[in-house]
Amino acid sequence: MSDLENYILSIDQGTSGTKAIIFSEKGEVVSKATEPLKSYYPEVGFVEQDPEEIYLNVIAAVGKCYSNFRQSYPESDHNLISCGISNQRETFVVWDQDGKPLHNAVVWQCKRSSEICTQLEEQQLGDMITSKTGLIIDPYFSATKVSWLYQNNADFKKAVDNKKAFFGTVDAWLLFRLTKGEKYCTDHTNASRTLFYNIYELKWDKDLLKAFGLKDLQLPEVKPSASHFGSSDFEGVFNSSLPITGMIGDSHAAFFGEECYEENMAKATLGTGSSILWNAGKEPASKNDKIVTTIGWSTSQGVSYAYEGIIVSAGATLEWLKNQLDIFSEHSEIEPMANELPSSEGVYIVPAFSGMGAPYWQKDWKASVHGLTFGTTKAHLVRAALESIAYQIKDVITTIENEKNTTLKEFKVDGGMTGNKFLLQFLCDSLGKSVVNIGLADVSAYGACLIAGIGASFWKNIDDLPVISSENRKTFQPEHRTELDENYAVWQQLLENKKY
Repeated sequence: MSDLENYILSIDQGTSGTKAIIFSEKGEVVSKATEPLKSYYPEVGFVEQDPEEIYLNVIAAVGKCYSNFRQSYPESDHNLISCGISNQRETFVVWDQDGKPLHNAVVWQCKRSSEICTQLEEQQLGDMITSKTGLIIDPYFSATKVSWLYQNNADFKKAVDNKKAFFGTVDAWLLFRLTKGEKYCTDHTNASRTLFYNIYELKWDKDLLKAFGLKDLQLPEVKPSASHFGSSDFEGVFNSSLPITGMIGDSHAAFFGEECYEENMAKATLGTGSSILWNAGKEPASKNDKIVTTIGWSTSQGVSYAYEGIIVSAGATLEWLKNQLDIFSEHSEIEPMANELPSSEGVYIVPAFSGMGAPYWQKDWKASVHGLTFGTTKAHLVRAALESIAYQIKDVITTIENEKNTTLKEFKVDGGMTGNKFLLQFLCDSLGKSVVNIGLADVSAYGACLIAGIGASFWKNIDDLPVISSENRKTFQPEHRTELDENYAVWQQLLENKKY
């Protein structure tokens, strides 16, 4: 068996579906399958998914991926050593002692707990929560929505009061099901997104649970991202059980997959929204209310912290232009339209469709368009939408640099929008720093693969990990744009005016 090449299965369970990818020990994709996943919207602002559908979605993706793999690699000719899981982070499931869901999974996008957030703020609990979790009071994170369920779902309340309600982010739910209820665990990154976990003392916090009225809620064991979590045959997909040796939140997996291993390296995932993660090193990051602090990843050698800027609307703004206003029909039209103009010519979009995330944290703001004239065209709106993404990222990076008295070392990007060269160049010019697209489409899955490899002791530490090929890497260098600072100043003024 030692002469055979080794492979790792990586599961990237996201909001819109699941990817299952098998990577070689060199970090190359050898098999891939995807399965779409439905979301449900029972009321305005509510977003849910069926926990059973999430699980079956994963099984289906893994089955297709492994079937494709076996066509090229007979079982006797390979060594599939372990599995890593990355997952949509703040989305959670609650279930009873028999493993039966007590409610649909509540998705990170759900806004049902806005009033509870206001109540917590009125009770002046913000400083206490931030000092322990590194986060802020916001519907984005899990705890406020769990509290909403407790107040509005009698079955869930009864189960909590009887200490028979089990909480878990999607990774914990999948592990519980995959191991037939034997393992109830999560990792540091997912725990750090719940508002229940003290990221500095590395433990579930009784004061936090009390603040949310959930002192009797059952919580999973928390382990390093690279750990042995259990084993599963994935409902018979494999003839024998496969070790699960890595679990990590999807944005954190991308952060790790982007090779942001050193302090002051950062990445942005450019998708529907955007998650910016900045390597803050091994020491607990300082606490503030503009940029959240989180756990970037963890191994047996310790925890690596990160600053995070969460942008709610990035690609979602372009989807609004496409689906609601019919500004364009195909995404391939976006870049040529943006390049039609020498500048946005004073047109700005403030994309507060669901409020604004970091560093503003204004959940009640509404989106607005500024600077329209009779000469404004569709191209102006497309360009303004793209520029709003870059401006929001610059706001986050500038805030971190100013508050932490540090300087960005290297900035990497991944996600579906990295194919837009206009956006990456404008972002590069806005930051005044080089921007690197490593050219890897499935970076969250890749990061989960690397974490699982460390968890399986295939790689001892970060220094042993494979290096991403530079073949598809694209580096953007700043170009001189004389009007850029002036345009950004207008953007900042527009945001300042929204506060009043």
